[in-house]
Amino acid sequence: MNDDTLTIAVSKGRILKEAAPLLAHAGIELRDDPDTTRKLILDTSEPDVKVVIIRATDVPTYVQYGAADVGVAGKDVLMEHGGEGLYEPLDLGIARCRLMVAGRPGAVPGHRRLRVATKYIESTRRYYADQGRQVELIKLYGSMELAPLVGLADLIVDLVDTGNTLRANGLEPLEHIADISSRLIVNKAAMKMKHDRITDFITRLREAVKAREAA
Repeated sequence: MNDDTLTIAVSKGRILKEAAPLLAHAGIELRDDPDTTRKLILDTSEPDVKVVIIRATDVPTYVQYGAADVGVAGKDVLMEHGGEGLYEPLDLGIARCRLMVAGRPGAVPGHRRLRVATKYIESTRRYYADQGRQVELIKLYGSMELAPLVGLADLIVDLVDTGNTLRANGLEPLEHIADISSRLIVNKAAMKMKHDRITDFITRLREAVKAREAA
């Protein structure tokens, strides 16, 4: 891509689905259907704006290293990444959920050290460290709810939306860690090199967010 192109990194699924109307309000509509195309770089209504489709956890990395100028990433991913090399100028207010500690009702295992299963290792470590509580962390990538049921862990830390999956497995939210939504992130070098372009894009997106909230 040439130096004049504005590259936006977004993950497929809920975030892209909820970000697309905001981008459209800001004058950027997808020319390719993300549900059917196999392309990873999508054309838009503006010839010099491209949308790159990548895994959610990779969005901050692509933006940090300048492979994308801007991106849309969940706050949960940014908390794990650490935000190095990034600006986070705008909360888009989409893909809302909560990062929670969950487990069996009243789950408190005696005096031994708690075992907590999660894919959010850094966020969980910080949360318990801030409370002065020592825990043993177990990294999992999926089916988090299974861990307390089979004795792998006492508790889990995961994203909770409706809580239906927790309840279906006899678990419940126990402690609130953070409210999560998707944020616009910007590469620091790109902000300098394409300042006017990116500032205009942020302004248009901010107006789109306000318009949606007022609707």
